[in-house]
Amino acid sequence: AAIVTTNDLESPTNLNPWRLCTTTQVEETKILIRMLPIILSTVFMNTCLAQLQTFTIQQSTTMDRNFLGFQIPGPSIPVIPLLFMFLLIPLYDRVFVPLARRFTGIPTGIRHLQRIGIGLVLSAVSMAVAGIVETKRKRVAVEHGMVDSVAPLPYSVFWLGFQYSIFGAADMFTLVGLLEFFYSESSAGMKALSTAISWTSLAFGYFLSTVVVEVVNKVSGGWLESNNLNRDKLNYFYWLLSALSVVNLGAYLLCASWYRYKEVEVVVAAREGDGREKRVGEFVGV
Repeated sequence: AAIVTTNDLESPTNLNPWRLCTTTQVEETKILIRMLPIILSTVFMNTCLAQLQTFTIQQSTTMDRNFLGFQIPGPSIPVIPLLFMFLLIPLYDRVFVPLARRFTGIPTGIRHLQRIGIGLVLSAVSMAVAGIVETKRKRVAVEHGMVDSVAPLPYSVFWLGFQYSIFGAADMFTLVGLLEFFYSESSAGMKALSTAISWTSLAFGYFLSTVVVEVVNKVSGGWLESNNLNRDKLNYFYWLLSALSVVNLGAYLLCASWYRYKEVEVVVAAREGDGREKRVGEFVGV
């Protein structure tokens, strides 16, 4: 693609960009292709996020939302993971990274792919916890004879905070890890795309969430077709998402094991015999 032919020299103003590219464009394309499996592995996690935000709001309308005399609005529940991330990120940066750096010798504490992997594990755990919480909510509805009632169940909305808190931690690891991964592994001309790549994963995840619901309803005979969550099988759906997240994690581990970090030169100071410092370059994986 970067080879100039005789025809190109004869008509330099009429070049076909799909046939003749610069060496930089070729190298950037190769970099993006190498990173693409890692990026695609995060799409399903965002699918889980979309389902969690959608159904948790619906769940909250059936639960006790009183707090210190105030009625908590159901649509405000998705704020929980954001608050959790707000608290966790400083702890991660100031406590976890320095502590991990002592054991691993890696400037970031753990490698970017390890960070993304931790987030994917927590995502699967969050979906499993969501299934447990929903099972308990349905049991409360049955025990109090409120399966078809529109009145709030005697079951606090704060139980939903467990799944959201875990997912907030998952988002912190995966989202930030993906940003750092793309920024460190891409070329100088591609670094500005790091945020766009993460949002692309989020967008595909939300689109996929609609497909997942449609397929599950057709295959299961209508787990989520009713407007009454007390009669739906939302807990089964959450557990299915957890199982699929584990499968996605397995695919990610394969992709991560095949990936080779780009080598960068880390300049360190070393003292010569006469006490003077000299700078020594060492090539390491990011």
